[in-house]
Amino acid sequence: MLLKTFGWSFAITALGLVAAVFYGGWTAFGIVAILAVLEISLSFDNAVVNAGILKKMSAFWQKIFLTVGVLIAVFGMRLVFPVVIVAITAKMGPLQAVDLALNDKDRYQQLVTDAHPAIAAFGGMFLLMIFLDFIFEDRDIQWLRWIERPLAKLGKVDMLAVCISLVVLLITSFTFATHAHQHGGAHVDKAQTVLIAGIAGLITYMVVGGLSGFFEDRLEAEEEREHEADEEAARSGKQRSAVVLAGQAAFFMFLYLEVLDASFSFDGVIGAFAITNDIVLMALGLGIGAMYVRSLTVYLVRQGTLDDYVYLEHGAHYAIGALAVILMVTIRYEINEVITGLVGVVLIAWSFWSSVRRNRALAAAGEGTGDKAEVPSGV
Repeated sequence: MLLKTFGWSFAITALGLVAAVFYGGWTAFGIVAILAVLEISLSFDNAVVNAGILKKMSAFWQKIFLTVGVLIAVFGMRLVFPVVIVAITAKMGPLQAVDLALNDKDRYQQLVTDAHPAIAAFGGMFLLMIFLDFIFEDRDIQWLRWIERPLAKLGKVDMLAVCISLVVLLITSFTFATHAHQHGGAHVDKAQTVLIAGIAGLITYMVVGGLSGFFEDRLEAEEEREHEADEEAARSGKQRSAVVLAGQAAFFMFLYLEVLDASFSFDGVIGAFAITNDIVLMALGLGIGAMYVRSLTVYLVRQGTLDDYVYLEHGAHYAIGALAVILMVTIRYEINEVITGLVGVVLIAWSFWSSVRRNRALAAAGEGTGDKAEVPSGV
């Protein structure tokens, strides 16, 4: 099971490390290995959240996520994205940006650093909306009840998450962004850039998330009708062919996953510049890490880990909220990538331990783990 799920990740790791040795010797090998570990540590919460979405999809779409999705994640976000950002912000052609990345690495790094406020605002708003929509939803199972119960009641107010996100964006754009730190120690007013990028992130979330939710609701309604029709056919003794509507729903959920992965990858791509400004080594290292994140996502789904450890998804969403705040703060202040990674790991570890305690309490009470009785939470 482990080899089947992580086989491609192991193979890509071997190929990537060999390629690094041929490209730049053992120094390059070490840099690629460090970048891979960085990406995995920063994106573990991404895998948990992805698993919550992917478990609703068929085995076919899970394979698409591992194949086509990996191409988008590795080549799109870890290789093409930094080049596109430089091309847009520096007002140059894509080929010029590629030439700059390969032949003038210091200038390339400077341009990516200059684009950081816009990247952080877009990703921060997208991730903040994910966190707020989760925390404002009334759930049968709650982790930190003293926080989640009152927030679930507040969540009944329409568009509250959007209003809070816009307030956060306004405050950020006129405080952090007004004196955003630029490469070389200079400061510049980035308020308008941050505002536009943040609104773009908000719109992207609402469009992609809205379409995904719409088709998911349609799929659930269709499945309910199919179930009723199957029961009727069984009673009458007639045979009937199944109608599958999963295509549209799965496609938009897949699209949502890709945008989600893109938002998570921002901190990894930016953080990678603290280690190297070589675009080839960045693509190799972050690409290897992205493979493991995807394999881990599928592993969590197939093992039913989220069903057994019910607070894991909560911990991952709290980590998303923390990452959203960190991204907004980094518009002006530098935050070490180790801190970013540790926040997510600590929150997920805490939620895992809370899940273990819950399962033990249920077992001691002689009840099944699917029971929703009051049990110790993560408080």
